[in-house]
Amino acid sequence: MTQHDGPPPGRAERHLLYGERPDVAGAAGYTDPPPRMGFFTDTSVCIGCKACEVACKEWNAVPEDGLEFTGMSYDNTQGLGADTWRHVAFVEQREQLGGQEPGVAHAGTDVFEAARRLGTSPSSPGPGATTPAPVAPDGRTELRWLMSSDVCKHCTHAACLDVCPTGSLFRTEFGTVVVQKDICNGCGYCVPACPYGVIDQRPDDGRVWKCTLCYDRLGVGMEPACAKACPTESIQFGPLEELRERAAARVARLHAAGVTDARLYGESPDDGVGGDGAFFLLLDEPEVYGLPPDPVVTTRDLPSMWRHAGAAAVTLAACAAVCFVKGTR
Repeated sequence: MTQHDGPPPGRAERHLLYGERPDVAGAAGYTDPPPRMGFFTDTSVCIGCKACEVACKEWNAVPEDGLEFTGMSYDNTQGLGADTWRHVAFVEQREQLGGQEPGVAHAGTDVFEAARRLGTSPSSPGPGATTPAPVAPDGRTELRWLMSSDVCKHCTHAACLDVCPTGSLFRTEFGTVVVQKDICNGCGYCVPACPYGVIDQRPDDGRVWKCTLCYDRLGVGMEPACAKACPTESIQFGPLEELRERAAARVARLHAAGVTDARLYGESPDDGVGGDGAFFLLLDEPEVYGLPPDPVVTTRDLPSMWRHAGAAAVTLAACAAVCFVKGTR
């Protein structure tokens, strides 16, 4: 990626650290920008194939980050980081499969105990079994899988961008947030600033890396590699406002089908980051997927913090002056 010279001169970004901001590209100084682009990830149709992880690594030349057995189901990437810009989470739950299937809950069934008994009797599935028997009526169990492909949220109010001292992080004309690797000095200020814990440093050189929403592909009219590779259209790419409308309709359909746990995460401009450029449809609480329940841009309170710090400094100076005057008498 070539060095970005920033927004056009003469239109500095307004210092709005929280709240709704409908035109993030315009606020960053772009004249007549294209529609804000983003991701809508529908976790209800994610099959955990990890095609998005592979496509992201291949297109962006992201280094291999180790194929380790983590003990966390089939998740061998654990979380987002400098070398993992897309992460597919696998969550196993002992819950009913969904409200659209009444009577599925079987409180007295322990599927893990049933798994330990596999093949130990003629009626138990497994080697030597003669008549496979399900562990619950109708062949169902209480075990369900929740899968979700996580990514940088490209926040409306991006704390990583706010604290960057070199301009390495910048807002693109598409409303996304990108790191310029040739300008990053490895200070790491952006790492603790991110309310989602997305951006991270590589240990070999200290520079930070994260999803760029395939900025180079967007510039030539292509969709991001992860969305292109997703076989179930769990990852959907397009103008953010259109995606929000599509997501709301999807949630309404799921609720009508009895999936009352379906909810959107990160789509609201009224949340603590002004809404995310990459938001999700979840089937459980955000914490289940490793997402913060109420993210807030960490630079929101900077003005009040500086005011309090200034007041404290003035108070200390006044006390020191009083002590000095009293000491000279």
